[in-house]
Amino acid sequence: MKDLFFRENILEILDYIEEGIHIIDDSGKIAYYNLFAQRIDGIDRERAVGRHLLEVYPSLSYETSTLLTVIKTGKPILKKEQTFINYKGEKITTVNSSIPIKSSNGKILGALEISKDITQVRKMSEKIVDLQSKLYNNSIGENDEETAKYTFLDIIGQNKEMLKLKQMALKAADTDAPVLIYGDTGTGKELFVHAIHNASKRKNKPFITQNCAALPANLLEGILFGTVKGGFTGAEDRQGLFQLAHKGTLFLDEINSMPLELQSKLLRVLQDGNLRPVGGTKSINVDVRVITATNIPPEEAVNHKLLRRDLYYRLNVISLKIPPLKERKDDIPLLTKHFINKLNKKLNKSIKGVSEDVMNILINNSWEGNVRELENLIEGIMSIYDIETIDIEHLPTKFKKIKQPNKSLSLKETLEKMEKNLIEEALEEAEYNISYTAELLNIPRQTLQYKISKYNLK
Repeated sequence: MKDLFFRENILEILDYIEEGIHIIDDSGKIAYYNLFAQRIDGIDRERAVGRHLLEVYPSLSYETSTLLTVIKTGKPILKKEQTFINYKGEKITTVNSSIPIKSSNGKILGALEISKDITQVRKMSEKIVDLQSKLYNNSIGENDEETAKYTFLDIIGQNKEMLKLKQMALKAADTDAPVLIYGDTGTGKELFVHAIHNASKRKNKPFITQNCAALPANLLEGILFGTVKGGFTGAEDRQGLFQLAHKGTLFLDEINSMPLELQSKLLRVLQDGNLRPVGGTKSINVDVRVITATNIPPEEAVNHKLLRRDLYYRLNVISLKIPPLKERKDDIPLLTKHFINKLNKKLNKSIKGVSEDVMNILINNSWEGNVRELENLIEGIMSIYDIETIDIEHLPTKFKKIKQPNKSLSLKETLEKMEKNLIEEALEEAEYNISYTAELLNIPRQTLQYKISKYNLK
C-alpha cells in the first residue's frame, strides 16, 4: 500500500485534480503548484516555484493573502473569496480554502491552498448587475418596462386551494410585508412573485430577482449589497441588487441555499433598512419589499440549519404554500387546454385537445415535475406532430405505461366525479352553509344548488 504513495505518485495525482493546489513554506516561498493552479493563474510553475508568493502576486499583501494569513495565525481559512491581479495584469477571482501544514510538535511548516476559479462567474454576475443598473437608472427613457411579466390572470387554476392561495396573495400584494413562498420545483412560485409585485403599489418600480444557489457567499454578498472601490483587491464601485431594487421588489429564490453567514447580514438589512457595501464604511438606506422562496419546507430548512431561525421568522410574515400538481389534479384539464392554446400560437399549430385516454393518463400521472413538466410534455408533442388531437401514440413511452383505472370511464364522467368530490368537501368545510360553500367554490349560489340536486347531495 505504501508503494502507491511515493512523492512522485502524489504529485502526479494532484495534477489531475480540477482545482488549483498551491503549497508555500513557512517563509512564504512557493513550494508547489499543480497544473490546474498554473492554468488558473496563468503562471509557469517552473518559474514560480522557489519565489516568494508576493513576488509572483504583487497585487496581494501579507494582510490580503489567505496563504500568508494562515502561516501567521496557524488557523485554517475556508471558502474565502480572493481577487488578485496576476503578473499579466489579468484580474482573477478564486474561492480558496487554506490550511496550515504542521509538524508533529505543532510547528508551522507551511500552508496548502485549494482554489476554485470563479473569474468568469464573477464577470458574468457583474455584467448582469451592470445591465440591471442601466435598466433602472433611467437609461432607457422615462417609461421603463416592467420586468415582472405575470399577473394573477396568468395563474391558471380553479382548484379550491389554488383559489384560496390567489386570494391570500392578492391581499399580500396590498402590503409591504415580507412574503415567504414554499413549493416544489415547477409548481409556479415565480408566477406568484410576479403577480404580487404587479398588483402592488410598487408595480411601476424595479423588480429584481436573484437565485441564492447560483453563487458563492462572498460573491453573492457583493451582488446583493454592492462593492466600494479599494475595499478589496480588484473591487470597483458597484451598486448591489438592494440599491437597484430601491422602492421596488427584490425576489430571492432558494433562500435556503444562502450561506448562513450571509443570512445574518441580510437579516440586519431587513430589520433596519440599512446596508453597508462590501469594503465600505458608510451605511445606505434602502426601501425594498423582499419576497423569498424555498423548494423545501421552510421548517425543515430551519431544522437542518439551512435557514437561520431568526431570519425565517423575519421572512415568514406572510406564508404561501403552493400545492404540487398531484394535489390539484382537477386543474389538469384546464392547464392542458391553456398550454395547448398557448403553444398553438407559439408554434403556429391548430391542435384541438387531447383524447379521453390521454386525459385519464395525465390525471393519473404522479407529476414529479409539476406544472412545468406538464407544459414541457405538451410542448414536446406539439413540436413533433402535426395532428388535431393528442392521442396515446403521441405520448412518450413512460406515459404509455401509466395504468388507467377505468378505461370505460369517459372524460365527462371523470370530471363530474371530481366536481362531485369537490362540492362534497366544500359543503363539509362550510358546515353545509350554501352561501359560504358557493363562496369557497367561487360559483353562484344558484349553480351550486343545481349541482347539489344533480349529484343527489344532502
